[in-house]
Amino acid sequence: MSLIRGSIQFQRRLLGAFFMSLMLVSAPLIAAEGGFFDENFGNLQDELKAAKQEGKQGVLVFFEMDECPFCHKMKTTVFNQPEVQAYFHKHFRMVSIDINGDVDMVNFKGQATTQKKFSFDEYRVRATPVIAFFDLQGNLATKFTGPTRDVKEFMQLGEFVVSGAYKQPGMNFTLFKKAQNPS
Repeated sequence: MSLIRGSIQFQRRLLGAFFMSLMLVSAPLIAAEGGFFDENFGNLQDELKAAKQEGKQGVLVFFEMDECPFCHKMKTTVFNQPEVQAYFHKHFRMVSIDINGDVDMVNFKGQATTQKKFSFDEYRVRATPVIAFFDLQGNLATKFTGPTRDVKEFMQLGEFVVSGAYKQPGMNFTLFKKAQNPS
């Protein structure tokens, strides 16, 4: 009888340890998504209205896929940083879109579509991640394909848009970074 009790107690401890480790592994990802992306209902026109009402400069769209290791890297090493969250929430509404998603949504023009069609047909997103910034009229300001190297580069990408440097003739993000970090 005591052998059975001991076995049950051992199984309970093992199960408890498993759930604790699962929580520790998933917590950074949950925190990254919960802290970085704004709650939205798939209507990008509403996101533009909210950005205008909140005095922001536009909408950041993070195009991603579930099994994308580079998307995961952005969520767990960049988006979860307090300075990143503070800066981007100050200047943008942030929306995540699954490029393989069949979820219905409304694009910036007010047209019904799906996440997949919006990604492929409207913005030619084929690889992930893609970080796209849209101005308050829903026009693409700049698009960055791939993960940023680190927090610093992601912050520079935000500054590129916030400063309006993307509007300068002949200016691109690479030139902007070189001007910021002359070496």
